[in-house]
Order: sequence, then C-alpha cells, then structure tokens
Amino acid sequence: MSPTRRRRGPGRSGPFMDGDPQAPVPAAVGVRRVLGHDPLAEPEEPDPFLARVEGPVRAPAPAAVPPTPAGPLEERPPVRPAPPPAAPRMPRLEEFGPAPEAPLAAGAIDPRLWDALAHLVDEGDRYDRFGLSPETVRRTLPFVHALYRFYFRVRSRGHEHLPAEGPALLVANHGGLLPFDGAMGVLDVLLHTDPPRLPRALVDRFAGGLPFVNVAFARLGQVVATRENFRELLRREQLVWVFPEGVEGIRKPVSQRYRLQCFRPGFVEEALRARAPIVPVAIVGADDQAPILYDVRPLARWLGLPTAPITPTFPWLGPLGLVPYPVPYRIVYGEPLRLHERYGPEAADDPGLVRYLAGQVRRTVQRMVDRSRGA
Repeated sequence: MSPTRRRRGPGRSGPFMDGDPQAPVPAAVGVRRVLGHDPLAEPEEPDPFLARVEGPVRAPAPAAVPPTPAGPLEERPPVRPAPPPAAPRMPRLEEFGPAPEAPLAAGAIDPRLWDALAHLVDEGDRYDRFGLSPETVRRTLPFVHALYRFYFRVRSRGHEHLPAEGPALLVANHGGLLPFDGAMGVLDVLLHTDPPRLPRALVDRFAGGLPFVNVAFARLGQVVATRENFRELLRREQLVWVFPEGVEGIRKPVSQRYRLQCFRPGFVEEALRARAPIVPVAIVGADDQAPILYDVRPLARWLGLPTAPITPTFPWLGPLGLVPYPVPYRIVYGEPLRLHERYGPEAADDPGLVRYLAGQVRRTVQRMVDRSRGA
C-alpha cells in the first residue's frame, strides 16, 4: 500500500477516532459535511439555534470601559476583564418546606421540586441564556415522568457520584434512534440530586436546525453542541450531559447493540480547560427500544437525515413505527474521573493526549455497560 494512501473502513484512525495519534487528519474535499461531524468543531456557519429560537434572554453587552486619561503608560490604571457571571445558587428542597408526611413511591416527584424549578433562571426572567423555560419544564415533567416510571421503568444507582455543585460532565453511551435515553437520564439526575440539578444535554446541530423541535429542546434546557455553548455552560458551573458517539450511536444496527462507537474527543479538552470532573454513565435499554435491521445511508444523505432506518415496525407502520418498545432502562453512574487533577488544564493543548484520554473514558463506559447488562 502506498504510504500516502489512507486506509478506510473500521480500522481507520484520525483526530476523532481511537487510533494512532500521528495519523494524518482526514480532509473532506468538495463535500459539505452536515452529519457525523465533530459537534464541537469550530462552526462554519452561524449557529441555527440563535437564528430560530425566539425569546431567550440575550447575554448583556459588556460594560463600556471608561476612557483612560492621557499620561505616561506606567501611570495609567490597569484594565481588568469583567468577572464571569456567578452561578445561581440552587436551594435545597428543605428550604421549600418539610418533606411530605407520607413516604413517596419509588421515583415519585417530590412536590417541593416545582418551587425549586423556578430558580433555574434569574428572578424576573422567563428564560435563561440558552432559552430554558422553567414553566415549560414544569408542564412537561409529568408526561416525561410517566414514561420514566411506567413505560421504561427506569432503575438507577450510583447517585452518590453526582456532584452537588460546580461544573461536571456526564458522559454516556447513546442509542435508540430517538433520544429517550437523554430524556430519561436528565430526569433521573433531577430526581436524585439535592439541591436539584437539571443537566444540560448537548444536542447535534442537526436538531438545532429543525423547526419547532429546536425551540422545544431549548425550552426544556437542551443546548446545541457548539464549543462556545459548551464552554459557557461549564463557566456557569452547570452539569453538562454529553453523548460523544454522536449520531453514530443512534444508528447502530442490531448486531452492534451496546458496542460503543468512537468517542469524539472535544469533551475531554473542555473538561480539562474548565477543571471539571467527568462522570461516566452507562445506559442499558436504549439500544433495545428500536432495533435497527438496516440503515439506508444513501437515502439518509439524500434526505439530509442522520439515518434512514429499517426496523421491525418502521416504515411498515408509518410514524407509529418509530414509537420505542417499552423496554426497562438501567442507568449507572460511575466514580468521577478527575483528569484535570492528574494532567492539568495545559494538557488540553496536546491533541494526542486528548484523543488517548477520550479513548480511556470510552473504555470505562464500555466496561460499565457490559457489567450492567449482566447484572
């Protein structure tokens, strides 16, 4: 094989794959890639979220710096950058009154949570910086909770590993064609943290460009996966839910169930820079909710969709064929990986090390998935 010829197929390597860190960066020549890209790559076009989502509170303009009086340079006062916005303090549930006298059923919603949701935004605002609406979350939560408790019958453990404060990444495997795994995971964290914490899931740019869907995602707290959004969430000390497999995770065929695809490493770089721990998460059940027999990828590219699946029920039953099977979910949270303490924030500038660490996180999640399936 010629030394300049790249090998294709499952064994390929590159900047977003586990493999040789010295491998050349593959370049798409003459192809405008929309799907399957690194969601944290620098954007080539304006963020569709900003153009389509109506109503979120815009970030305030930076305060004008007063003119510096003329005089020798050493006599001029130093100009200091404005401090980052303080993270809103989420109150504990006990601040909203005593706990219910009767013990809550397993997984039931504590009624005090409704009052706590109002603190997700600043007082007097309807939306946060990314379009989150506490009122929309409040109205939607009963429906999502019914799916959580009765349809998917979610069981979870390892909640002691969820940080009570500060920035952190929840890094999970992905599957199931439609993102019910993200919805179940976000609700599970909200129900099992005190003070309540609502993770902000990063969604692919494709979802950010869908009419109506993008607004619904934003109102429920999900954020389009751009590097700027990611950094801003961590700067505001949020929990960020990341699916590093991207669309490759949701279009796995049934023969590849629970086999994690390559992790795109951008999340490791941002975790190192923000000094944020990474909590590995294993989700069992999502890969069984919509088994894909075959993915008609030429049709998907022609339609501009991430996948054109054939399942036992789709397209034979029309849109009803996309309804997930009522499979039980198991969610397991692992011990946080504090990579920033071992390698330091400066390690984010080493692409080879970042790819290696992303591969290590992937293997950790894979082991957790394998153990959880056998439990």
